[in-house]
Amino acid sequence: AQTLSEARKKAAPKLERELAVLTKELGMPYAKFALTFQQTSDFTTTGIDDVEIVFSANPGTDLQALRKSASGGELSRIMLVIKSILAKHSKLPTLIFDEIDTGVSGEIAYKMSEIMRGMASDMQLFAITHLPQVAAAANEHFRVSKAVNGTETETKVLRLDLEERISEIASMISGSTASAAAIEHARSLLHRTSS
Repeated sequence: AQTLSEARKKAAPKLERELAVLTKELGMPYAKFALTFQQTSDFTTTGIDDVEIVFSANPGTDLQALRKSASGGELSRIMLVIKSILAKHSKLPTLIFDEIDTGVSGEIAYKMSEIMRGMASDMQLFAITHLPQVAAAANEHFRVSKAVNGTETETKVLRLDLEERISEIASMISGSTASAAAIEHARSLLHRTSS
């Protein structure tokens, strides 16, 4: 447990730097991170450390517990960054993100999609999203729908072809009846992320 604790403390500064660099790319240029360590009174399944991430988004603000100080959009970006860093070291075959992009939009959503695309080059990544910028980055698309059949709820998963992908992304942009402009924008997003 002591060896593990020492290894964690040695690795902490590198993780803090990586978090700051990657969150800067996601529109948080002044973000600062630190890992704090408290020794537990007893041995646990994870050793003798109680580790907490403390965070400050803006200059002049004190580092505070991430769970208390980060907004929803900040938490989404930080969680993606943490997962992308850990994914490099854990060799996981598959990751599933369920709306990890909550609270973000615009160019930040696009930058998050680039991080996810980079992760997907080393593993299988599923992303459940309502953001067209993130959806467009995928290599494959599936529409998931639910229907009530009597007293049962059925979930259906349908693999989409290119035209269905364009239509689905256009619907994310403009609603159920996609306009010609939304369809063109969907094509543009798919082209942007595939090049």
